[in-house]
Amino acid sequence: MAYFNSERSKFYIDDVSGVRRDMSADLTGVSGLPGARALVDVASFSDEGRAYAPGPDDGTITLTGEFDDSDDSGVDAVLSTLLRHPSPVAFEYAPAGSSPGSVAYKGSAWVERYEVGSAEGKRVGFTAVLRVEGRVSRSK
Repeated sequence: MAYFNSERSKFYIDDVSGVRRDMSADLTGVSGLPGARALVDVASFSDEGRAYAPGPDDGTITLTGEFDDSDDSGVDAVLSTLLRHPSPVAFEYAPAGSSPGSVAYKGSAWVERYEVGSAEGKRVGFTAVLRVEGRVSRSK
């Protein structure tokens, strides 16, 4: 079994112009991928137990990291403009890095929430929540 250091992890997201941006250097956490499977309860009154059918997936991705206010490519410039963007954008997460043969999760998502925060004696950070639209694919 192989183990991977998170310093190899990569997270990319398209900006409002469709340019792929690498957010990896500013991230301290990515969670929520590949996502949850939605199940719809289809049991009837006469069933003795629960019965389920697959429903539409409902996934969210949470990003945490260090605030970066670089002009065009910093996390603040990218995520704050995507917060009001009228359509979902492409993302890719490669937890073990982006070398050939590594697993990557890809899909489209809306930036649902983007918040910047700070506390006494701490670095300025951010949290973003992305709402997945459609399915997340896994490739290698």
